[in-house]
Amino acid sequence: MSPRKVNKDEKRREVALACTEMLHEVGMKNITVAQVAKTAGIGKGTVYEYFENKEDIIFEIINIHIEEYHKHFLESIKTVETTKGKIIHFFNFVLDDSVENMKHFNGYKEFLSVVLAEENSAMKEFNCSTHDFFKDQLTEILEKGVENGELKPEAIELAEGLLIFEKGLALAKMSQNDHKVEERFEKFINAIFKLIEVKK
Repeated sequence: MSPRKVNKDEKRREVALACTEMLHEVGMKNITVAQVAKTAGIGKGTVYEYFENKEDIIFEIINIHIEEYHKHFLESIKTVETTKGKIIHFFNFVLDDSVENMKHFNGYKEFLSVVLAEENSAMKEFNCSTHDFFKDQLTEILEKGVENGELKPEAIELAEGLLIFEKGLALAKMSQNDHKVEERFEKFINAIFKLIEVKK
């Protein structure tokens, strides 16, 4: 009987899932391939069969977080009728101070610090791909708002701006004691929707 063929993508995911909590505990800068191997219960050499380097492992873990966040987001907006309500849900990553969310938010903070402090082209490229992914999600929400007659057609062009604003809020939350994220968000989003909503 021949040995079962290992699905490389499934194994990558399995290893990454096993190391998620460990990454939160030790941080991106301190994680080592040896720690990954030990936590996942595999040999150090086996890690390199599925990942090119340490960054590749980190990217896989972040991708899993993004997948989970996206699934949760799509589930949470099923009963939300307005585009404005959906946009508010989209900003929960910055606005939510729950313990679970702050764990991911602080992971994002560390990821940004590495991107900003080091000339790491792989991390910058990964950052660009995640930016594009979330921009597409916002574009889809705005397009549906236009189709439903809620928003003016030019609202679709705001996807990039909304995403950049979210990153600005995240930076304020990371770097200021009196960041007033919720207040800033509310003022901004109310002003935007006054301009783009179709008056009925």
